[in-house]
Amino acid sequence: MSDVLKALSHPTRRAILRLLRDGELSAGDLASRFDVAKPTMTGHFNALRDAGLVDVQRQGTTLIYRLNASVLEEALLQLMDGLGVKPGPAAEE
Repeated sequence: MSDVLKALSHPTRRAILRLLRDGELSAGDLASRFDVAKPTMTGHFNALRDAGLVDVQRQGTTLIYRLNASVLEEALLQLMDGLGVKPGPAAEE
């Protein structure tokens, strides 16, 4: 879970995840929305991938990123459990 929390600690990575909520995007499409160098974006993509928050699929020379919401959900449930917070009825379904 520490990899997930570390990945979520950076605002650019959180913004990437918000963009991926609407569907998969290529690395180029994602990078074009941020004013940072390519190596910096690669580092953000790697942090998200290493934490399991995104799945990556290669299509030719293009990398396609997709949100892996189940990892995020599991990390949040573990955090809530660690804090003694019980999930509501919607979380148990």
